[in-house]
Amino acid sequence: MGEKKETVCFENTKAEQSKTLLEAMENIVEESYNSSMNDLFKTVVAKDVLFLRQSFGITEDQAILFSICMEKGPRNVHFNDLAEHLNLRKIRILSYAEDIDALVHRRLLRYRNEKFENSFDVPEAVVKALKHNEVLTIPKHTDLGCYELFDAMNQLFEDRDDDAISQETLYVELQALFNDNPQVDFVRKIQNIDFFNREDWLLLLFFCHMLVNKDDNDIRFGQIEDVFESRLDFIIAKNELRSGGHNLIRAGLIENVCEDGIASTYRFKLTEHTKRNLLSEIMTNFSENNTLDVIKAGNMVKKEMFYDEENRKQIDELQSFLTPGKYDEIRERMQEKGFRTGFACLFYGGPGTGKTETAYQLARKTGRDIMIVDVPQVKSKWVGDSEKNIKEIFDRYREQVKRSQVAPILLFNEADAIIGIRMQGAERAVDKMENSIQNIILQEMETLDGIMIATTNLTQNLDKAFERRFLYKIKFNKPTVEARTQIWHSMIPELSDKDVRTLASNYDFSGGQIENIARHYAIDNILNGQRDDVLPMLIRHCDNERLDDRSAKRIGF
Repeated sequence: MGEKKETVCFENTKAEQSKTLLEAMENIVEESYNSSMNDLFKTVVAKDVLFLRQSFGITEDQAILFSICMEKGPRNVHFNDLAEHLNLRKIRILSYAEDIDALVHRRLLRYRNEKFENSFDVPEAVVKALKHNEVLTIPKHTDLGCYELFDAMNQLFEDRDDDAISQETLYVELQALFNDNPQVDFVRKIQNIDFFNREDWLLLLFFCHMLVNKDDNDIRFGQIEDVFESRLDFIIAKNELRSGGHNLIRAGLIENVCEDGIASTYRFKLTEHTKRNLLSEIMTNFSENNTLDVIKAGNMVKKEMFYDEENRKQIDELQSFLTPGKYDEIRERMQEKGFRTGFACLFYGGPGTGKTETAYQLARKTGRDIMIVDVPQVKSKWVGDSEKNIKEIFDRYREQVKRSQVAPILLFNEADAIIGIRMQGAERAVDKMENSIQNIILQEMETLDGIMIATTNLTQNLDKAFERRFLYKIKFNKPTVEARTQIWHSMIPELSDKDVRTLASNYDFSGGQIENIARHYAIDNILNGQRDDVLPMLIRHCDNERLDDRSAKRIGF
C-alpha cells in the first residue's frame, strides 16, 4: 500500500544512450549557448534531447529549457538567465512561459513565488534523483491508508506555503487525491459535508492537516492566508471568522480558542465533535480529556437498595418513566406539546445515602449505559480549557444518544463544584471560568435530549437557574430504623434479629456507613476467623466510623 510510481518507458534509447542524464543535459547546455534555439542546434542535440524527452515525458523545448535551468540553478533561475544563455530577446523568451508551466506541473521545476512567475527552482528531490541517474516521476497516490493520505496532503500544503503551486493547483490535486482514495474513512466523511465554496473546503482540510501533521490546533490568521487565492478573499474570510459568522463556525466544524473563559477572535481550532467524527480513523487518542467514563448496563452489579416510603415512591416513579418504551412515549408527547424532551434529575442528600448507587441501579434496571462525568477531573482541567472540556462531555453524550437504541444516562457525580451559585461581577480568572462552565451546562440542559442525573450533598449552594432546570429533584434521607434494619440484615446476614435491632436503633447511620462497617467485619473474619463476640466488635467499628458524629448514639456494654 502507498505511493505507486509511474513506469518510464525508455524504448531502445536508454540501451543505446551511453551518457547519463546529467551528461546529456550538459551537452545540451554547451550546444545551446548563443544558439537562439535554432534548427541547427536542435539537430546537433537531437539524440540527447530524445533521451530526456522519453525519460521525463516532456517535449523537445521543455527538455532544453530544463537542462539550462539545471545549469543556471538549481535555485533562483529567472527568464532573464534563459534569455542571456540562449541569446534571445526577453520578449521572445517569455513565449516559452507555457513550457515552464508544464515543467512546474511535471514537478521538474517549481516557482519561487506563485504570484510572480518570473523565477523558479529545480526541486531538491529532482536534483537528488539526477545525481543517481534516476528519473523522479510524479507519484500516483492510490490505495493509501489514512496516515499516507495525510502525508500526501502535507506535501501539497507545504508546496502551497512555498508558493510552488497556486490555490487552484492545490484544490485540483487535493480533489484528485481524495477521488483516488475513496476507501479512506476521512475522505468519505469530508465528501459527505456540504460546503458552500472551495475556500471553506480547503480551510477545513488545512485545519485537519495542521492538527495531524503539525500537532497544531491553535490556528491564527497568518497561517491561513495561503488557502485563499486573493488578498480580498482572505480579508472577507478573516472578518467572517472574527464575527463568528463564517460557514465553518456556524456548521460547528471549527470554533474559537478560549482563554480564561473568553473566546479569542483571532485564534481558531477544530471542535471536539469534528475531531472525533473526521479524524477518529487516525487520531484515536487525540483528546486529552479523560473526564468521561462509560459503564455498560450489562456490567452493573445488582444491589438491593433500601429507602423510606417517600424515597421509594419517587424512585419507582422515575424508574417507570425511564423504562425504554415509556420513555419514548413520553418524549413524543412532550415534543407534540412543544416542551423540552430532556429528563434532568437532581439527587441530593447527605453522604452515603445511596444517591450514586441509585443512579447505577436505575441504569441497570432500564437497560441504559451510564456515562459518568469525573467532576473533580473536569475542575482540575479548567485552566485554559474550561469550555472545551465541558462541551466535549455534552458532544460525546449527544453522539452516544444518536448511536444507541436506548439513550444512556449522563451522570454528574458529586456535582457540587459545578452547579453552585454563580459569582456576580466575577473579576478573578478562576471565578470567570467557573461562571463560564456553569453557563455552558445551563445552556446544554436547555437543549438536552436525553437523561441527565446530578448528585450533590449541598443544596443550599445550588444556583436557582439550575434548580429550575431539574425536572425531578429527589432528596435522599438517612434511612429510617426499619430501613437500617434491612440494610444490616442484607450486609451481615448471620446477625441475629436482636443484634440487628440494637445496631439499627442506636446508630443513625447511612447505608454507606453501614457498608463500611460490614467491610471491616468481613476483614476481621478473614484475618482472625469467626468470633463469638460479634456485637461488641461491631459496636467498636460503629464508634470508630464517625467519632465526631453527634447524631450517632453510643451505647456501652
